[in-house]
Amino acid sequence: MAGIEGQTVVLIGASAGIGLETGRQVKAGGGRLVMVGRNPERLQEAARELDPVSTAAFDATDTERLKRFFDELPGPVDHVLVTAGRPSYIPLADMDLAAARGDVDQRIAMNLGVALHSRGKVRAGGTLLFIGGTGGRRPGVGMTLMSTVTAMLPALTANLALEMAPIRVNLIAAGFVDTPLSASLLGDELEARREELRSTLPIRRVVVAADVAALALHLMSNEALTGGTYDIDGGQQLLS
Repeated sequence: MAGIEGQTVVLIGASAGIGLETGRQVKAGGGRLVMVGRNPERLQEAARELDPVSTAAFDATDTERLKRFFDELPGPVDHVLVTAGRPSYIPLADMDLAAARGDVDQRIAMNLGVALHSRGKVRAGGTLLFIGGTGGRRPGVGMTLMSTVTAMLPALTANLALEMAPIRVNLIAAGFVDTPLSASLLGDELEARREELRSTLPIRRVVVAADVAALALHLMSNEALTGGTYDIDGGQQLLS
């Protein structure tokens, strides 16, 4: 199995959490980075740490800007990782239909846009890698949009793996991951959630961004893997 040394990885959502930690591991493995983030200040802070080949600050849901980004890449790249986006937990009683449609449309359009516009830039045998989740597999109040996106991404991944071959396409489905995004969503409930998971998960600890990044690098390096969905949740789905 090849490593990441000498390879170029495009990180879309590079300035925090899983994207930033993946960048750290790519650099540690001798790879090069192209970093994309929505917030220019946070992106530049991350870039000062990781010294990428280049950076681009824009919202990845802007599909025209996404196309221009890939068109302007100076040469071929080896892998593209998409971590951009955040979950939507909205009960039906509180749902605005236009906003809900926008959430789903933006998510699928972003992932399709990355696939469509990266085809001519990713080398044969390279990887397009999406980040999804496992939480939406279990129905619940407020989970309608999340469940829709959760069900959509494995099907999208499998079909793109055929359409984009020999570029490989895979999906990481994460459970709870202890990141700044999780902290912003849970607020004062964060530490209680950590303690609950430490006491109940089979691994007896919380999954962190470094765990997901390590899986991402494995999927980039293992050239026999395509079309799959790879769960990383510390055994969370095994619990009732």
